[in-house]
Amino acid sequence: MEYIDDVAALEALYGKPGAPSLRKVVHRLTPLYRKWIMASRLCVLSTVGPEGVDGSPRGDDGPVVLELDERRLVLPDWRGNNRLDSLRNIVRDPRVALMFFVPGSNNVVRVNGMARVTADEGLRQHFAKGGKRPATVVVVEIAEIYSQCARALMRSAIWTSEDESAVLPTIGQLLSEASEGEEGGAQYDSEWAARAAKTMW
Repeated sequence: MEYIDDVAALEALYGKPGAPSLRKVVHRLTPLYRKWIMASRLCVLSTVGPEGVDGSPRGDDGPVVLELDERRLVLPDWRGNNRLDSLRNIVRDPRVALMFFVPGSNNVVRVNGMARVTADEGLRQHFAKGGKRPATVVVVEIAEIYSQCARALMRSAIWTSEDESAVLPTIGQLLSEASEGEEGGAQYDSEWAARAAKTMW
């Protein structure tokens, strides 16, 4: 198998991008991009660090991010498994990408920029829910915002397909396989909901 390792050769296979795909990019929150992003309860946070790359889903029961100003977004980091993959990466390499989803829309909005992690009391308190606050907050300085066309989600029919999860292995089964039976299993699965409820916010 031959691989393409030259940008000119790659571009020759595809041709030039159309004007709309270039003109859709902005460098701050505009009114319409703001409306779109604030409707999103789910995004994927992508980071890069010395050990490699990381993509982490982030969700909330309202907007998944809030606007600090037209050039900055803030994303709470609620306590989870304490692996800290994304946060470790940001501390060492601030480049991030966010991809925002809204149920029912086959389009997504993407934000690229630079991020910092803060334990600022005011920002943490701003996200307080049920007496709990996020451990830290990620502040994203926007470099560019643009929409992604609907083709990928249309092909996948992600919003219109039937539930296909019944055939999937459980997290307990995956963990048991990865740890050669030392972790996970049926007990892990049966206790997970109670554990998650304690750290949801």
